[in-house]
Amino acid sequence: MCLAVPGEVVEIDMPQATVDFGGIKKRVDVSLVEPKIGDYVVVHAGFAIEVLDKARAEETLGLWKQILELEENKVQD
Repeated sequence: MCLAVPGEVVEIDMPQATVDFGGIKKRVDVSLVEPKIGDYVVVHAGFAIEVLDKARAEETLGLWKQILELEENKVQD
């Protein structure tokens, strides 16, 4: 299974950008999209594949947080 995770663009140096994934910053290829600093992008296999608006990105990140919390609780039980 493959996962695509949203992150916030904090620096751009085409064709790459630094993207912040909740405090973990990674360089990703943004040649497939046209992000601006502050945009959220969905990243898969090192490539930004979609630009998201902030509300949608926050909704997705919130769902991931809920999933992780459920998994943590499952392990502790």
